[in-house]
Amino acid sequence: RHALDLTALQGDGVRLWVGRADGDEILGTVALAAVDQGHEELKSMRTEPRVRGTGVATSLLAHALEDARRRAVSRVSLETGSMEFFEPARRFYARAGFRPCEPFGSYVEDPLSSFMTLELGPR
Repeated sequence: RHALDLTALQGDGVRLWVGRADGDEILGTVALAAVDQGHEELKSMRTEPRVRGTGVATSLLAHALEDARRRAVSRVSLETGSMEFFEPARRFYARAGFRPCEPFGSYVEDPLSSFMTLELGPR
C-alpha cells in the first residue's frame, strides 16, 4: 500500500539498487528515500521468491545501510505490514538491528502497518 511505483523510484531523494544474477535476471531490489535531514526510509525491499533464504536480501540491505552510513545518514526507518504474512520480514529486519518505533515522516498510526527504525553509528 505504501510502496513506490517506478516513477517515484526514479525521483529525487531516492537511491535504488538492483541485485542481478549473471546476465539480466533481477534477484532483488532495495531503495532508500529521504524522510528528512539525516533520516531515510527503506523502501521497495524485494527478493525474487525462488532465491529467498540465499542471502540476496541480506546483501542488498547491508549495501544500502553502508551507503547510508557513508553519506552520514543517522537513522533508517521502514514501514511493513502488521499481518502474519509479514512476520518473516519483521524478523529479518529485527535480526539486522531494526526495532519497533512510532510512525515517522508522513505516516500515521495504522493497524495494518508496523514501523521499525535503526540508528546508524559510524562503521
